[in-house]
Amino acid sequence: MAAEAEVIDELHRLRARVPQLTGALAASVDGLVLAQDTPGVDPDGLAALTAAALGVALRVTDATGQGDFRELLVRGVHGYVATYAAGGTAVLTLLAQDRVNVGRLHLEGRRAGTRIGELIEAAAARAEPAPQTPAVKAPAVKAPAKAAAKSATTRTRTARAPAKPRSTTNARTTTTES
Repeated sequence: MAAEAEVIDELHRLRARVPQLTGALAASVDGLVLAQDTPGVDPDGLAALTAAALGVALRVTDATGQGDFRELLVRGVHGYVATYAAGGTAVLTLLAQDRVNVGRLHLEGRRAGTRIGELIEAAAARAEPAPQTPAVKAPAVKAPAKAAAKSATTRTRTARAPAKPRSTTNARTTTTES
């Protein structure tokens, strides 16, 4: 991966900002290690376990209608394992001591996850071959005038007129709202 050195640098900076971190790993959602700084922990095993936990977390968020996956926190007797989304194809897993400030862990983990996702996506964009330019230029497709006009207009907020009182009636009462 072209961004591996940049991702490792981000992991090192993250560990410097949060001294209670004992490890940091960037992995694909499929469980492949992209970059790691996990002394004393098998990075391949951690990446595979992260992918399994991610699969369960995705099912839980989907089943409960909570939206897309953002993060997962596991607390053990000796510390925390936190996993954060890092773009659409990767995750960031952090290992932390039990005395870590969890708010700080989340703040820094979210920021680093966003940054790592950007690095990985930029590397993927650079790795894709440039589109071939055709020898014969195809005619340009014009957008409908209505859509072009709509996208060109600037939206602003205007003050609303005060609401008129409204009466509602049910079998027992009449209410006037203002």
